[in-house]
Amino acid sequence: MKSAPAPHFKNPRASHNFQGQTCSIAAVGSYLPERVLRNADLEKIVETSDEWIVTRTGIRERRIAAPEEATSDLAAKAARTALERAGVAAEQVDLIIVATITPDMGFPATACLVQQKLGAKRAAAFDLEAACSGFIYGLEVGQQFIMSRTYNTVLVIGAEKLTSIVNWQDRNTCVLFGDGAGAAVLQNRPNAHGLLTVRMGADGAKSNLIRMPGGGSLHPASMQTVVSRLHYLQMEGKEVFKNAVTAMCTAATEAMRRCEIDISQIKCIIPHQANRRIIDAVGERLGATPEQMFINLEKFGNTSAASVAIALDEAVSSGRLQRGDLVMLVAFGAGLTWGAAVIEW
Repeated sequence: MKSAPAPHFKNPRASHNFQGQTCSIAAVGSYLPERVLRNADLEKIVETSDEWIVTRTGIRERRIAAPEEATSDLAAKAARTALERAGVAAEQVDLIIVATITPDMGFPATACLVQQKLGAKRAAAFDLEAACSGFIYGLEVGQQFIMSRTYNTVLVIGAEKLTSIVNWQDRNTCVLFGDGAGAAVLQNRPNAHGLLTVRMGADGAKSNLIRMPGGGSLHPASMQTVVSRLHYLQMEGKEVFKNAVTAMCTAATEAMRRCEIDISQIKCIIPHQANRRIIDAVGERLGATPEQMFINLEKFGNTSAASVAIALDEAVSSGRLQRGDLVMLVAFGAGLTWGAAVIEW
């Protein structure tokens, strides 16, 4: 029986004068808290129903971190799994990037706390904030360190404890979000293309569509900001929907154009798991088949920066991706930010 022909594509990073090296994902890992919050449970908290939530979002349940679990705890557990699968000791990690909008605290960086928990004593560490696009942004930043030969091993983590900033009185937003973390180990893999391209974008003019106003230098924490509930996530759902579909399709199309491929060559498309309607609209506009789209939204809800990372780990673990397959990650989040990555697995 003949094996399927290898996909033909262009590596935009490779050129006759390219002096760097390619960057691949050596392994991935994820962590989901044990507690499951089902739609039936939310019916007891706010005026909603399982039918209302499923019809409008596609979400049936989400994971909730324990009170004593912080974002750094979720991140460290996902990272340990990824490192173990890659056969990499914590002491070998050169850099840790944590993408999150729910850091343990304003400072120090959550990445530094993860470094300590992993025992990665020689690693540099910093946080990156691009909301739901954070993991894709993190892959591009981490890749630059590999390509430039600055570092050999970079750990990129998307981690969120979104339930710590959810307004449980707002039925339009509290049903959407869950907690979790996903991680990827980046290294050079000889004779492999790895991350072919990453396209990123932002539109700060629409920053008011998804935000948490309180706690920063604009609205420092005070009795008034607490009373006004400024320390909770706020979102304009309808406007977010319209912008999300357009931005994700644009980023995905541009990423494919740069690689000189079409949608049929992508084995697996992993979109940000925000809303089933958004995912379906993106898939339809791109001309993707249902079989190409990887969706785990109904189990975990929207985990922001962790979303794509968790889904990627599940896709790999379930056998959806084999070496040499092309996979595309695409996301959209607060900022507004968006991004798409095409990867040869």
